[in-house]
Amino acid sequence: MAPVRPRGEDAIPLTVELLQDGPRQAEPSPPQATGSGQLYAALDLGTNSCRMLIAQPRGSQFQVMDSFSKTVQLGAGLEASGRLSRASMGRTIQALRICQKKIEKHGVKRMRLVATEACRRARNARDFMRQVRRETGLIVEIIAPEEEARLAVISCAPLVQPATEQLLVVDIGGGSTELVWIDLSAVVPEDRPRAIMRLHSGFHAQGKDDARVVDWISVPLGVATLKDQFADVDDDAARFALMSWFFEEHLAAFSPYNSAQPRAGFQIIGTSGTVTTVAASFLGLRRYDRAKVDGLVMTSDQIDFVIREYLSLGPEGRRTDPRIGRDRHTLIMSGAAILQALMRVWPTDQLSVADRGLREGLLYAQMSADGVLEDGPFA
Repeated sequence: MAPVRPRGEDAIPLTVELLQDGPRQAEPSPPQATGSGQLYAALDLGTNSCRMLIAQPRGSQFQVMDSFSKTVQLGAGLEASGRLSRASMGRTIQALRICQKKIEKHGVKRMRLVATEACRRARNARDFMRQVRRETGLIVEIIAPEEEARLAVISCAPLVQPATEQLLVVDIGGGSTELVWIDLSAVVPEDRPRAIMRLHSGFHAQGKDDARVVDWISVPLGVATLKDQFADVDDDAARFALMSWFFEEHLAAFSPYNSAQPRAGFQIIGTSGTVTTVAASFLGLRRYDRAKVDGLVMTSDQIDFVIREYLSLGPEGRRTDPRIGRDRHTLIMSGAAILQALMRVWPTDQLSVADRGLREGLLYAQMSADGVLEDGPFA
């Protein structure tokens, strides 16, 4: 059964006013750069991972000064119990203590720390947030699906092509998948990336010549939750097919799914650990290289080739494949099932790969609100 959005969270009309997973191991601290600009922190506590960036404004972009990423499996067992387990909360607290030390070390004053689907669903999430504040001093807020979708969208602004008139941004998370359909046809081509950035204040049109959110949806199925739904299916190929069909059924409430759209001027941007892992596998990267993955354009045939290769490897082959990584091998097929379903139903044979997401969106939003980003081209 398709998810039902709360009242007032359907397609956004023109007149209405108004948010991987990332690398598989904890990231090393990059060297400090010179400069006296204020530092900003952004933390994304998801169903599977805890990730943070500390960055400094640099022109129209920002420069990462420090980062952290750790698999914590906060949502482990949530499907069955409806609660965050003591073990998963313990792992997460340990990761958040590392983040707190990094924030303190850099003297960061401006920060936004958010939690997503696992904490939205868990009955004991509010108690856990209080425990986090007590034990680490960090204030983590649980954000609504719309804000999660919006943050994912603005993080991808630099990858929007000037020729794009219809844009679909897909963020495959651990506990949910956000899809946002944006009409850019009224925006002059050279201003389309910046028009996406202007959505940081909300999914509403700023003017007749601005980006318009046609529709958006948050599907309560991500790589972890979809995997859990079909954990009792033993056959690898059958489980994959069932996951892909099941996810597609949950798109029925998303209006563009049932609309005929031209292929010309259409762009899909995918942001998640699934998408970047598929890209790294296609490139044959035994050691992940963000510079080669972020912005890569893959065809649907290339994506299908990688997915078929994953299936031929089987669970044990995927576990030992260095392109996938030991922290991701159990989740890659549920993510691939979501990705295959999306590529099957939208009118395009290409996908733009984005190694960026909520953390980058949080940074852009904070810096844009503070007016510290200069006008200029996106990198």
